[in-house]
Amino acid sequence: MTALIIFAAVVCGVVISAWSLVAYVKHKIRRLGGELTGGLVGSMLGGGAAMEGFLEGALEDESTVPKSVSAMTSVYLPKIVKDFPDFNYDEMKRMAETFLMTYLRAIDSGNADEIRYGDSEFREKVRNYIDMNVQNRIKEYFQLVRIHRTEITNYRKAAGKCIITFQSSIEYRHFKESDGQLLAGRRDKMCQTRYDVDLIYIQDREKVESDFDSAQGFNCPNCGAPITSLGHKRCEYCGCGVEEYNIKVWVFSDARER
Repeated sequence: MTALIIFAAVVCGVVISAWSLVAYVKHKIRRLGGELTGGLVGSMLGGGAAMEGFLEGALEDESTVPKSVSAMTSVYLPKIVKDFPDFNYDEMKRMAETFLMTYLRAIDSGNADEIRYGDSEFREKVRNYIDMNVQNRIKEYFQLVRIHRTEITNYRKAAGKCIITFQSSIEYRHFKESDGQLLAGRRDKMCQTRYDVDLIYIQDREKVESDFDSAQGFNCPNCGAPITSLGHKRCEYCGCGVEEYNIKVWVFSDARER
């Protein structure tokens, strides 16, 4: 009888110990789970602040890091020089940048006549745009304009014209106002963007489609006959020598933001 009582006591002790161990393990698991959950929540909350800071930094980088350009100069320049042996890339690049700068300045000042190297059709288009702003009581600003890089991005031939497209990476402060109220952009922040400008050369006046482009032709200085193909060294009518017009007939016809 005594042995039975002792055996029962041992069994009870073992059961109680096992139950206590299980309860202890469950308590530890719950506590560990709470710590993990709290840590995860804290990380999520802290991560939100970190993400906000990251986004702010990304937006700041967007306004300070210059845009890349589609640099195809090495591909197209040999083709251009083959067609126009006297083509001066450095000079044309400088003219492209001047054209772009004066285009933006013309809108800022409200005076399309400030545009340099642009054709009359383009000036008229800008003049109409400025007039539209005036009618709508809008003042548009381009401030602190800076060009980072300019490259040839395309070269094509069509309808008696050769067209070279320059692409520029540009930085400026751009905004619009109406009666002192800000309509678009920011007065206190720079922005980075790209512009394409088209440089055209009238190769064959008889194939040019528009009346304006036809007006870009030149006449023989001796007899006044039209020079229909500017690659010719002599007038087709009187045989008089014709001056090379490479630099003089290249003209910028368009500028557009990419």
